[in-house]
Amino acid sequence: MKHAGPTALDRLEPLLIELRKRALKEKSRGAFYRGSRAFLHFHEDGDSFFADIRLKDDFDRYPATTKAEQVALLKKVDAALRKAER
Repeated sequence: MKHAGPTALDRLEPLLIELRKRALKEKSRGAFYRGSRAFLHFHEDGDSFFADIRLKDDFDRYPATTKAEQVALLKKVDAALRKAER
C-alpha cells in the first residue's frame, strides 16, 4: 500500500480541510504533525483510502474512503487531541 499521491489527496481534500481546522501542523500536503511528531498521514490502495494515526507509540490504520469512515476518523482525531490536552 503506497502513500497517497496528489490525485488521491485531491479526492480527500474535504477531509484535509477539516483536519486543517484542528491543532495540527501540516508539514506536507496530507501529512499532519502534533508538535514535532508525525501524527497522521494517508495511504491509497486502488480506490480505497486509509489513514495512519499515531494514537500511542505506533501508527494504527483506519479506513478513510467513505463519508462515514471520514467522520469516524475525525472523531478519533478529536478524541486524541482532547486526551493530549489533559
